[in-house]
Amino acid sequence: MVKTICVFCGSSSGTNPRYLAAAEQLGTLLATEGIALVYGGGGIGLMGTIARTVIDAGGRVTGVLPGVLQGKERPEAASVGQSYGELILVETMHERKAKMAQLSDAYIALPGGFGTLDELFESITWGQLGIQQKAIGLLNVDGYYDHLLAWVDRAVSDGFIQPAYRELLVVADDPAALVAKVRSHQPPVGVVKLASWRA
Repeated sequence: MVKTICVFCGSSSGTNPRYLAAAEQLGTLLATEGIALVYGGGGIGLMGTIARTVIDAGGRVTGVLPGVLQGKERPEAASVGQSYGELILVETMHERKAKMAQLSDAYIALPGGFGTLDELFESITWGQLGIQQKAIGLLNVDGYYDHLLAWVDRAVSDGFIQPAYRELLVVADDPAALVAKVRSHQPPVGVVKLASWRA
């Protein structure tokens, strides 16, 4: 059962207003569905928007932020008290990803930059290695991830990614459709969970 979703997204809002709208739609949906949000702890950009939206809609939010970024990403605890929920400070970016994974039942990536892709692909790699079997959703707002998905498909066709591992990633361009896919997702056949390490 999916009770908590970790959302990866940009600390910028981007130039397309549909990205901001998608963050707001997803945040409202999570709160309405009773799904708690775990995110990167920043108070600006799509990060701040989705966290604020979940809180405003009556949902629960946990941010995870390395202390070194506390002044750069302007976390809620430093800027507007606890209005965006609980903030957990960690030492490193690696600890941040591990903690977000520990707190979450599934992942969704909104548009973002290098940091978003780093988090997304580490989660996919953990799934490929059988370290975790959580659903990984990609919200493809206005075709933002079309080229990335084309690269993934090329990597499959060229033999760098096994076809089963392509199924680790679920994709939709609508928040409600994506959350439904995340909730019903089953790990691909052939992916074996490792008992010795847990994300």
